[in-house]
Amino acid sequence: METIALAEVAAVLADPSRATMCLVLLDGRAWTVGELAKAAGIALSTASEHVTRLAGAGFVVRVKQGRASYVRIADPRVAELIEHLAQHAEHRPVTGLKSSLRARRLGFARTCYDHLAGELGVALREGMLATGLVDTANGLALTPRGRTVLANLGVPVAAGRRPLLRDCLDWTERRDHLAGALPAALLDRAVDAGWVARDGHRAVKVLPAAGEPFAALGVDLDALGGVAAP
Repeated sequence: METIALAEVAAVLADPSRATMCLVLLDGRAWTVGELAKAAGIALSTASEHVTRLAGAGFVVRVKQGRASYVRIADPRVAELIEHLAQHAEHRPVTGLKSSLRARRLGFARTCYDHLAGELGVALREGMLATGLVDTANGLALTPRGRTVLANLGVPVAAGRRPLLRDCLDWTERRDHLAGALPAALLDRAVDAGWVARDGHRAVKVLPAAGEPFAALGVDLDALGGVAAP
């Protein structure tokens, strides 16, 4: 039965259009079927059929807001599965300047579903540990100092069903970055405050305003060298 289930999952992602849709949805946002159709380069009716297949397999869910209907990744576990499978494609040699630039942007800073990944994501985890905002003595946990710093930055720390913090292996850095409810809230705050901006498919651009807040989180952006010009 496990073999059958694995084959069914593989079959869902075997179609290039469905795989493209899943990769697009990894940016954490909800997309319309029309937007997914355009991204995959297929007809709207075909995209709708693919979304139905993905929803039936538990990869995505449909969300209605007013008269509009959107599609998003079902949950973080699905996002992680797609993220880890994607590493096999992303590790292929780049074949041109455009591909090379995109690979470098994704390697430096990108979204991993709803949190930061890449070199910046790993540096954020290491910085928060080094400055005592996060502790691993009894499992990954936010310290009282960490709660204070995050509160000062306007990042909400709310308890819920989702783990606040957990490690997520970064496939470009081969080290852990932070996932969970807190890193998701941090990314939302960073975008809203103009510290970072989404720069195309999954890539994240670090803006000059990020220097001070990220320094408070233990990250020296100048040392990383990935801040965009004003």
